[in-house]
Amino acid sequence: MAGGWLIGVLLEVPGEPAPLRHYFAIGHEDQGKSEWTAVDWAGRAGRVAESPKAGQEPVQAIRPLTLAKMKTLGLAPGEVRELGWRHPRRWLTG
Repeated sequence: MAGGWLIGVLLEVPGEPAPLRHYFAIGHEDQGKSEWTAVDWAGRAGRVAESPKAGQEPVQAIRPLTLAKMKTLGLAPGEVRELGWRHPRRWLTG
């Protein structure tokens, strides 16, 4: 059972030729709530893409996070952690 979600949001950033995926760890069990929370936070870093780009959806639930994984990485229930532009390998293992 998911305790949270790893979400990617495509952002159109001035000066970049293509949208970039920005990653968030969201401590909500509900996938939809996690996706909307990520979109709200992503708006701080750029403009959220309005349609798919190069086959990538603007908002993508990448992986559910177990409570054990959340505890290991220090994500509390209800917390939002902005992970940045780099692919979050730590959050995807085991």
